[in-house]
Amino acid sequence: MKKQSFLQGAGILALATVAVKLIGALYKIPLNNVIGKEGYAYFLQSYDIYALLLTISTAGLPVAMSRMIADAQARGNLAQVRRINESSMRVFMAIGIFGTLLMTVLCKPLAVMMGIPDGWPVILCLGPAVLFVCINSAFRGFFQGQSIMTPTGVSQIIEAACKLLLGLLLAFLIMKLSKNVIGSVAGAILGVTIGSVLAFVYLYTEYRKAAPQLEDNGATQPSKTVRATIEELLTIAVPITIGSAGLQVINLIDNALIMRRLQESAGFSYEVAKGLRGLYGTAQTLFNLPSALVLPFTISLIPAIAAAMAKRDRKTALATENSGIRIMTLLILPCGVGLGVLGQPIIRLLYSSNYTEADIATAGSLLSIVSIAVILNGLVLLLNAIMQAHGYVSLPVINMIIGGIVKVVINFILVGNHKIHIYGAPIGTVISFLVITALDIICLNRTIKDPPNVLKLMVRPLLACLFMGMAAYSVDGLLSEVMSPKLSCIIGIMAAVVVYVILVLALKIITYEDCLLLPKGEKIAKILRIEAKDPYLLKEESENG
Repeated sequence: MKKQSFLQGAGILALATVAVKLIGALYKIPLNNVIGKEGYAYFLQSYDIYALLLTISTAGLPVAMSRMIADAQARGNLAQVRRINESSMRVFMAIGIFGTLLMTVLCKPLAVMMGIPDGWPVILCLGPAVLFVCINSAFRGFFQGQSIMTPTGVSQIIEAACKLLLGLLLAFLIMKLSKNVIGSVAGAILGVTIGSVLAFVYLYTEYRKAAPQLEDNGATQPSKTVRATIEELLTIAVPITIGSAGLQVINLIDNALIMRRLQESAGFSYEVAKGLRGLYGTAQTLFNLPSALVLPFTISLIPAIAAAMAKRDRKTALATENSGIRIMTLLILPCGVGLGVLGQPIIRLLYSSNYTEADIATAGSLLSIVSIAVILNGLVLLLNAIMQAHGYVSLPVINMIIGGIVKVVINFILVGNHKIHIYGAPIGTVISFLVITALDIICLNRTIKDPPNVLKLMVRPLLACLFMGMAAYSVDGLLSEVMSPKLSCIIGIMAAVVVYVILVLALKIITYEDCLLLPKGEKIAKILRIEAKDPYLLKEESENG
């Protein structure tokens, strides 16, 4: 397979992620309308546990694997690349088997721990997915370390499409035939498991095609033994995993705590608490959509920076970091501002068929509060990737854990207050990400020589987003008085997009490098009259096809 530059790889993953998130929205939004807010609480319960096991399985290892492979590739040692891949697969398999057994054998105790004891069948149906996702992550790490991003993108789309087509279909049929909410949620979860299996089939096929290209007939020898390779892999991965898993553990405790605090301290019944948890889950679903767009750039950023640093090319590494931050702000800032100013209209647009006006008001307010964290979360993901690429894997870990502890403490206090109750959860999330962002920026400036100027790169996009937000709020507010609220929301979003695009061009926020992320990027840059600052970029792009 042909290697891809950072921008090409990020572009492929960006397009794939957009497709995956669109499919995910087409899955979760109607699923919520099928199973209702209480059913969505069951759905989230299983996903909280799954997310923890998934993080333990895949958070640090693919990062470590891609970084080690990128370094070995830069040194031309194909034998060591093969050894890294083989050693990583052993580790992934062991963790995947353990995770699957945990979710299937202990599904009932896990459901009790999460405060929704009758939801154990949902956890059981999701258990087998852990094994296949672990193996899939090994294959993705193999390709990403060589700057080949297409298999990752395609496999993600396969997973998402199966989740949509099979999961939603099963949920709808079970609900229609039996009116069983838990059974319907379990059917939706089966789509996730089946998707992970089919993605494995695709990735294994692509791996069989690519693996022979690493054969060099003994021209190189592995620089480390299998044991030493695994030790290096774990040395890099464990701190990242502890940080990510530590945060997931905190989130798991936090989410279980929400149910208990709503009942024991705030005084709500079990049924009402489930409903409020489901409404907050709705806001969390929309919160996760835009922040996930940053992941393609963090995935491509780490091996690109690692390869540049291995060659002691700090100039290229800094340019890559600046590009990543610029692209992140162009995507995340408008999403966060849009969700903030149009919280209730967006909830009404997507969920009015199954939500009462009181539900819409509650979920919309929750979304408006947590939208602030959308921007902060995207920034944290990017800053963590930059520090990890430079070898500072422990600092993001510590910062994330500190922020997670802050979140649990604030949620414990606020959610237990009857007057604040569920609104305390998004407030805790925002404060948590504020703490993590501040700590990340401080660490970045203290550890990296000539670090990227994060705040300066965000000034002009933020200015454009403020005007965009005012346009969206004004248009929706005026039109909702004379037409359908759903239609006014759609027109408000369209107005926001137009205003944002105009301001991005007027303020010259988008660069030639950014245009290359888009299909036919060179032609788009010519139409917009955006030129490359460095003529070498034109030559390089031409050579890369």
